[in-house]
Amino acid sequence: MSSYTQSLQNLMTQLSRLPGIGMRSAERIAFHLLKQKPEEAMKLAEAIRDVKTRIKHCSICYNLTEQDPCDICKDASRDQGTICIVEQPKDLLSLEAAGLYRGVYHVLLGRIAPLEGMEPGDLTIDGLLKRLATGNIREVIMGTNPTMEGDGTALHLQSLIGQFPGVQITRLARGLPTGGSIEFANRNILADAIAGRQKM
Repeated sequence: MSSYTQSLQNLMTQLSRLPGIGMRSAERIAFHLLKQKPEEAMKLAEAIRDVKTRIKHCSICYNLTEQDPCDICKDASRDQGTICIVEQPKDLLSLEAAGLYRGVYHVLLGRIAPLEGMEPGDLTIDGLLKRLATGNIREVIMGTNPTMEGDGTALHLQSLIGQFPGVQITRLARGLPTGGSIEFANRNILADAIAGRQKM
């Protein structure tokens, strides 16, 4: 029988639901928070509240942002005619960290994976097609991850984008290892992938 108070047990249970946090780690974190001054511990609660109440998806590219549209979409110095399609906001951040791409993005918020219940309708494809329908897009770069699901998603998108004449479709070069993720690629690999993108 547990000797923890109900509130402490509840905190540990909630912490253990986080990725990579087991019950032992949750216990250590909970006792660490108990030792902190109340105002210090409450900073964590406030930070969690802020990300859940202030962060939303950009209405144009679906990146995470506190202001709509996001800073990238409203940056007039970026090439608004080139869109790089990525699966998740983490992928966008990785490409931005390389500092070599000056176009804009479209975040799919996933990839087509029927075995995981992810179908085309679950992604932000409709928003992408609306952007293409404006006639202002010259190039779409496929930045989906080089996995079976990522490649399948890219092929599906390629068939849809083909309806828009004058839009060139390219793909990040395979400096990215097959089966890998953009999130974990270093700056040099991403630089090669952007510079060596190929027509699809």
